[in-house]
Formats: sequence, C-alpha cells, structure tokens
Amino acid sequence: MIAPASPARRTAARTRPASSALVLAAILTTQLMLVLDMTIVNVALPDLQSALGFTPAGLSWVLSAYTLAFGGLLLLGARTGDVLGRRRVLVAGIAVFTVASLVGGLAATPGVLLAARAAQGIGAAFAAPSALALLMARFPEGAERARALGYFSAVSIGGSAIGLIAGGIVTQWASWRWVMFVNVPIGLALVALVRAVLPETPRNPGRFDLVGAATSTVGMTALVYGFVEAAEDGWGATTTLVSFAVGAVLLTAFVLTELRAPSPITPLRLFADRTRSAALGGRLLLMAAMIGLFFFLTQFLQDVLGYTPLATGVAFLPITVMLLVASQASARLMQRIGNRPLLVVGLTLTTTALLLLSRIDAGTDYPQILVSLVLFGLGNGLAFVPLTAAGLQDVDPRDAGAASGLVNASQQIGGALGLAVLVTVAEAAARAATPVGSTAAEVARNAFVAGAQQAFLVGAGLTAATVVLLAALVRPPRQAPVVVEPVVDPVDTPELVLAD
Repeated sequence: MIAPASPARRTAARTRPASSALVLAAILTTQLMLVLDMTIVNVALPDLQSALGFTPAGLSWVLSAYTLAFGGLLLLGARTGDVLGRRRVLVAGIAVFTVASLVGGLAATPGVLLAARAAQGIGAAFAAPSALALLMARFPEGAERARALGYFSAVSIGGSAIGLIAGGIVTQWASWRWVMFVNVPIGLALVALVRAVLPETPRNPGRFDLVGAATSTVGMTALVYGFVEAAEDGWGATTTLVSFAVGAVLLTAFVLTELRAPSPITPLRLFADRTRSAALGGRLLLMAAMIGLFFFLTQFLQDVLGYTPLATGVAFLPITVMLLVASQASARLMQRIGNRPLLVVGLTLTTTALLLLSRIDAGTDYPQILVSLVLFGLGNGLAFVPLTAAGLQDVDPRDAGAASGLVNASQQIGGALGLAVLVTVAEAAARAATPVGSTAAEVARNAFVAGAQQAFLVGAGLTAATVVLLAALVRPPRQAPVVVEPVVDPVDTPELVLAD
C-alpha cells in the first residue's frame, strides 16, 4: 500500500513553479481575449443594429460602453492588483468579463447589451494590468523577458486581425450573438489555467481612490452621452445640456479629488511635463480618428458596397499588416532619429489616409479604399511607438506605473469620446444632405455616405491638429533614449513597461 504524501510534500507540489510555457500561455490567452473583443464586435455592428433596433447614433455605444469602462477603471484595476494580489484580481476580472459576455450574447434589448459591454470593460480593466504585471514578475530582465514581451506584442497586434476575421466568420455563419458567446469557453478555461499555473503575489497595504475612479469614469460617460444625445435630439435638448453639465461638474470634482487624495489614481504632477501632456493629448485625438475609421468604414463596406461580414473583416487586414511592419521599423528608427520626425511623418500619412476616405461615395471600389488602409496602418505603425515613448518620457520611477496606465487610459477614453463627436458630426451631415435616390433605402444610404464623408474629414482634422501639437511641444528626452517594449498597436496593452 502506498503511503499518502506528507503535508510538506503536498505543500511543495502546490508551490512548485509552473513551466514558463504554461505561464506565458495563460497570460497571452488573456491578452488575446481582451484585444480580440475590441475588434470582433466591429464587423457585427450592422447585423446587431438590425437585430436589436439601435439608432445610428446609439450604435456607437456598443463600442463606447466597453472602452469607457476599460479606460476609466484601468488605473484602479492596476492599483487593486497591487493591494489585493494580482492573480486574485486577474481571476476576478476574467470571471466578470466571461459572465458579461454570456449576458451580452443573450441580450434581447439594446440596454441589456450595453450593460453587458460596460461590464466586459470593467472586467478587462481589472484583468489586463494584472496579466502584464504577472508576466513581468515571472520573466527576469534580459533575453527571456524580451522574448516574452515579443510574444505579448505579437498577440496584441495580431489579435486585432483575428478579431476582425473571427467577427466576420461567426456573424456570417452563425449570428452576431457569437461575437459575445465566443468569450465564454475561453474565459472558463482561463480561470482554471490561471489558478493552476500563476503564483499569487503578496498583498500590499494601500488605499483605493474610489472617488477619483468614479468621478472620472462617470464624468467622461456623461460627456459622451451628451454628444450622442446632441446627434439624436439636438444641441439644445434638455438631456444634452444636463449631460454636459453633469460631466463638467464630475470632472471638476475629479481634479479636486486628485489634488487632495493621499493615493491619487492619477497624480496630476504627471501633466506638468509639456512633452508628456502633448503625447497624451495626441494619443486621445489619434484614437478618436482610428475608432471612427473602423466604425464608419465597417458600415460602409457592408451597407453601401454590399460586402459580407467575412469579406469586411478580411478587407481590414492591410491595416494590421502595415501596423506590424511599421511598428517594428519605428522601434529601431526611434533610436537614430528621435521621436518627433517619426511622429510628424506617421501622423501626416494618417491624415492623408483620412482625407482620401472623406472622398468615398457609393461608387467607390475597394482598391481606392485599400490605398487609405495601407497609408493609415503605415502612419499609425510609425507613430505609436514614439508616441508611447513621449508619453512616458522622463517619468519619475515612483510614477512609472501610473504614467503607463494613464497612456492606455487616454487611448481608451479618447476612442469613446472621439467616436461620440464623430457620430454627432455624421448625423448632422446626414440630416443636411440633399435627398438623393428613387427609394427610401437609397436615400438613407446616400445620407449615410454624406455623414461618413464628413466624419472622415473631421477625423483628418483631428490628426492634423495632432501633427501640429506634437511638432511644437515634443522635445528630446533629458536622458538616454527610451526603448519601449512591447511594440504598441492601436489596441494598446495596459501597464507598458519601459527599460532604459
């Protein structure tokens, strides 16, 4: 008869480190799920709108509900992992994300779907920073960490392409609901894998800036709601004015809270550096234009040109390919020529791409669109790495975590706020367009094209303003150039880690 293992042996078995491959698999799968969910919904938007009865302006909330919750609570999620233990917070975040995906897939009304999307964003905000922090803790400095971050970067960039194609496949062959359901088995498997292979980190005493997190997130949500209401009911509507007023009051309260909080979620001293502030503002404007491109071009390809969901997903692949190629080149060039030239060239290409898209019409064919997609991917690929480096330039070591979280929060919030602005612009242009067409469907289609043209034009104005802002304010770092790992893509990864 075999004697049972002693308590000491059982404890040793439980604490024996898992293999690096399993740890990396758990973290990369988490990142893939979160990144994939940023793009998989885009291709399903037209079907989702028809099924649940979203208004054209209200449809933007399918994206904004996720990005606002994600960006608004990202810094709180990182702080929670530090205080309560990162594996514990990672598991909780994945669980919330998984349950929300199930609820979203079962949604029968727009309200339920939007609540589920917001809950997904909350789960992502707590899971993402803990996942990357656990990766950094598991893999030591040097070749091993560089290799792990390389995989992490590849998943971040490739995940956006996988999301577009996966969204097209499941929408065309099954239903839009499966863009939500697909997360359920992945999430369940991840919870088990994370608990089995990732070690828990020690708890650290600390305070939570709950007031700061609440006022910033709800304040930004109120502003976005105000823009969406302006698109539907007009700038003078009571709901529009009240939303803007609530947003202004809450964001003012947020600033006052951060000035007095013992452990602020956003140390306001980070905005004292002009280069850092310009980079954060530029990132916000750039993401506004990028989210707008995905939102309007997805509908244009399907509703105007008649593309299937799968063909729409494949049509966006040139952006991802060019992002991957250009970001790798940018990381090397940045060490030779600095941040500013790459930012100016990259964002000028992005502006050119949006100007070309502002000229599309119902007779546009894909080769014309392809030129814009290639330029857009190339421009963003050149700009994102130096833009991240500028946002984290000369940061005091004590603020490194908050600064990197702020970079990513500005990206998520910029996308949500910018999309609301562009939707407002598009709706106004669509209403003002001269009715053209012999049927109601043709009139509606041409009105949408007029709105999309104006949205792309305003998006080009945002990126052009970013060129001017960064060219004027970005300065060389006071210390040795910063190497950014991993390479950042438009679906950015929270808690970027820098090595001098």
